[in-house]
Amino acid sequence: MRLLYIVATYVLFALLFPVLCVYRKTRHGLMQRLGFYAPGALPEGTGPLLWLHGASAGDLLALAPMFGPLRQRFPGCRIVLSTMTDSGHAMARDRLAKQIDGVVYAPYDLWGATRRAVRALRPDVLVLEYTEVWPNLIRAAKRSGARVVMTNGRFSPKNVGKYRTLFGLIGNPLEDLDLLLMRQEEEAERARTLGAPPERVLTTGNTKFDALAAGPAPEDEALRSALGLTPEQPVWIAGSTHEGEEEILLQVYQRLRERWPTLGLVIAPRYVNRAERILALAKDRGLSAGLRSKGNPERAPVVVMDSMGELTRAYRLATVVFVGGSFTKRGGQNILEPAGQGKPVLFGPHMDNFRDSVVVLEGNGGLPVADGEALYTALKNLLENPDHLSALGAQAGATVRRISGASDRNAEAMAALPRREGSP
Repeated sequence: MRLLYIVATYVLFALLFPVLCVYRKTRHGLMQRLGFYAPGALPEGTGPLLWLHGASAGDLLALAPMFGPLRQRFPGCRIVLSTMTDSGHAMARDRLAKQIDGVVYAPYDLWGATRRAVRALRPDVLVLEYTEVWPNLIRAAKRSGARVVMTNGRFSPKNVGKYRTLFGLIGNPLEDLDLLLMRQEEEAERARTLGAPPERVLTTGNTKFDALAAGPAPEDEALRSALGLTPEQPVWIAGSTHEGEEEILLQVYQRLRERWPTLGLVIAPRYVNRAERILALAKDRGLSAGLRSKGNPERAPVVVMDSMGELTRAYRLATVVFVGGSFTKRGGQNILEPAGQGKPVLFGPHMDNFRDSVVVLEGNGGLPVADGEALYTALKNLLENPDHLSALGAQAGATVRRISGASDRNAEAMAALPRREGSP
C-alpha cells in the first residue's frame, strides 16, 4: 500500500511540476523542495534539532508560541522551521529570525526528496501542524529515529470519510505518529476514529491562542501616527477583509459618521495588493481615504493598511473590530486575535474555518452579525453604550487568557517522549 502512494506521488508530481514552478506561492526554493541544501543553509550544532513544519505564514505564527517552552525543555536545541509557501518563508526569515535557528522550504512529499531532507536535517523531533499529514515525510523521519508529533491537530468532520478511504488505500500514516496533540476533544475523537493509537492522542488546545494577549508596546503610538489617528477619536478596524466586503463596510461607515463624525475607519485587507482598489471604492463614495504606507498625510478618516505584520498592533488601537472573510464564503478569519487585545469583535455568518474560535468567543465578547444592516445596528448600539462596549472588550480579553497554555502543554508532552538514541 505504501508503494502505491510512492508511485502515485511521482506521477502527480510530474503532472503538477510545471504549475508549481510558476505559481506565485511556490515558485522559489526548488532545490530545497527536492531535499538538497546549499552549504550554510542548515544550522550547525550538537543540541537536539526540532523541525517544526507549517504550511503557510499564518501556520508558522501559530507555532511561534512553542519556541520558548521547547527551548526550556530541550536545552541547547536548534529550531528549524519549514513551510510550503514563499510568503511563509519570507515571513519566518524576517519576523521570526531571532527566535529560530533556520528556515527552509518543506520537501515535496516524494520518496527521494523526503529522505534527502531528513538525512540533511537529522531531526530529533518532527512537528507537523494542523492536518499536515505527509506519509513519505512521516515515514522517512520515523525510519531515521525521529519522534513525529502533530500539534494543533484537527480533522474536519466532513473529510473523515475521505481520510478513511485514503488511509485504506495507502496505509495509515497516523499509526506512525508518536503523539497527536489535538485542539479539541471532538477532534481527538476523530483522530481515534481514523485509526490513531488512542494512548497517543491528547487534547492540549490551540497554540495560536497563546500569542494573542499581548500588551501595549512603544510602537503602538508610531503606528497610530502612521494611520493618521488621534488618541481621542473612536476607531473601527475592519481586519482581514475580502473582495465584496468593503462596499458593505463603507456603506455602514457612512451611516455611522452621521452620528459620530470623528469616527475613523481602518480597513486591513487580507491581501494587501487590493489596497488601491479599496482606496478607489472609498473615494467613489465621496470619502477621503489614505494609505498607511504613505503615512496618511491627509489625515483622512478612512485609511487602508497596505502593510504586512501590523494588524495585531493595529487592533490595540481600535474601539471596536469587525473581522472579514465572514460576509463571503471564504470561511472567516482569526477573531481571537483582536479579542486577545481586549476588543469586542463582530463577525459575519460564514465562519466555517474558525468554528472553534466562534464556540469560544460567541457570548464572551464576540458578536455574530448576519449582514450589513445587522452590523450597522450592532455598531450603533455599542458606540451609544461605551460602558457596555468596554465590558465586552474586557470579557473578550479574559476569554482568550483563559484558553491559553497549549504551548506549554505541547512542549511538556514532547519532552516526555523517549529521545533518539545518542541524542543529548
